[in-house]
Formats: sequence, C-alpha cells, structure tokens
Amino acid sequence: MVRISHIAAFAASLSAASASCLSGTKLAARAADGTVAVSKFNYTGAGGPLNWFSLNTSANSACSKGKFQSPIDIVTQAIGYASTASLNFSVPAVTSAKFENLGTNVEVVVNGTLVTSNLTYTLAQFHFHTPSEHRIDEEYFPLEAHFVFESEGMSMSQRHHPASSWPNIIHASTGSVFVLLLYTMLTDPASDIAVVAFVFQLSQFGYSAPLFDSVFAHLDDIATPGTFTKTGPLDFAGLEKHFNDHGVYAYTGSLTTPPCSENVAWYISTEPVPLNVQTYNAVKKVVKFNARYTQNTLGLDNLLELSAAALQH
Repeated sequence: MVRISHIAAFAASLSAASASCLSGTKLAARAADGTVAVSKFNYTGAGGPLNWFSLNTSANSACSKGKFQSPIDIVTQAIGYASTASLNFSVPAVTSAKFENLGTNVEVVVNGTLVTSNLTYTLAQFHFHTPSEHRIDEEYFPLEAHFVFESEGMSMSQRHHPASSWPNIIHASTGSVFVLLLYTMLTDPASDIAVVAFVFQLSQFGYSAPLFDSVFAHLDDIATPGTFTKTGPLDFAGLEKHFNDHGVYAYTGSLTTPPCSENVAWYISTEPVPLNVQTYNAVKKVVKFNARYTQNTLGLDNLLELSAAALQH
C-alpha cells in the first residue's frame, strides 16, 4: 500500500518543481496562458542549495537526505558507460522554438525522443547551467546543457527494475561495487525522468557549435526573469552526431534542483561541445551562477546530513 506520507510529499513536490529541472513535464506543466513561472529557489544565501530543504521541508527532503544525489564528480575509471548503440537521441530540426527565462536558468522548448533498451522518453525542454554541474575527474567546465526527458509510460513491472537494469557504480576510493537495488514508486515524481547532458569547453579557435550560437543569439530578448521569445531555426543534427560519435557516462542520480528527487537516469556525453568566449560571456551575463555543488559519492550519506551530525557534537 502506498503510504499517505508519500502521497503528501508527491503533491507538495509538484509546486516545488514548477520552475526546476522538471519544467514542462507532466509533473510541472507550463501555464496554459503561456506565462513563464519564475523559480522560488536560487543559488545564493538562504535561497541556495545548502538551504533548499528548508524552503519546503515536505517536498525537498531528498535535497538534504538523499544518498543518490546529483551532480557528481565523474571518475572516468569508475563510472558506468552506456553504449550509444543502445540509445537513440533524436531532436528534429525546428523553424523556431520558445526560449524562456525561469530566473534560475534559461530553457528552450522543443520536441524530441530518447529511446533506451527499456523505455521511450519524450523531450520536455533543454536548459543550461554555468559553470557545469558535473565535474569529470575533478575538472569543471564553463557550461553544461541538460536535455530533460520524461517516459511515455511505465508499467508497474517496469518501475521495479533490478540493479542489472542500471550501470554498476564503483566507489573509487575503495574499489567496492555498489549494486544499486533501486526501485521507484508510482508516487516518485522523478521515476520517469532521464537527462542527456553535454559539458562545454571554451574554444581556443573562437568556434562554437552552430546550434548553440543560434540559441544564444536571442539571450538579450530574455534578460529579465519571466520573459520569453522565439528563436530562429534550430538544427540538432550536429549535436546528435556528437552524441553518437563519442562515449556516454551513465549513472542513476537525482534532479539537480528542488525537489532533488532521485531515480533519474543520467547520460552524459564524454566529449565537450565547443563554445567561443564571446558567446559564453553573453550566457553567464544572463544566466548568472546556477550550479549545485558536487554531491557525495553515490550511495553514501548526504553531505548536509554529515555536516548536521558533526555540528551536534
């Protein structure tokens, strides 16, 4: 039987997720009148990641207590890898797309699909974090893009996959294997979510991937939170090729914004996307700082719980 507490937490999380990573999914649908919801959390002081739990204690519990939180430092000798042959990442070209400022990030609303060996996902939106949220062997990057997908539907049996469905996660410091006996409940707002991520590296030759030059050309139009505009044509063929031509890190983590819900499937391209300095400066001027701090090793105690316990002694 589903516990009442789980139902209450799920209901509370819907409002908390309205301007988070879940934006545009069924769990955080956009306003029918087209207005853009502005985030109630941020990345500074009392509104920042260290205090997200306090902003909504019923919805944001995982932010301070979850043991499979994102982002992480990706240890390349330990992380799981996904075969691109088992993943179909597809985003059709568009003549224009809605580009909006949620206050804590800017996002582009387009259609697309991600097909894995188990599920078919639909694209809700993609957005950006600066600097990157994930690190690779402790190296951070100037920018990271998240393409957020939700599953088209799961049966009850599909929601209770054994650990063999997910990559093994290696504890780099001890070499022990954490077998993730993860299962999701119908009330978990993140159980249907997958994220395809790309980190960016500044190009010494002043080159940017054309897709992102096309997106960021319209940043000045949405400099104010709560505003939106339309982009020009966007062609994702180059990004699809980039994803298919390189390796993919894979692990099971969480949303990187409140409510920090877990059981999110992460697929991160191993090869950075090029970005020129001029474009990067324009991005960070509008987006500002919006990266959650690196979380503890998957499966270990939440860093906030460890700090709270230490303060009590």
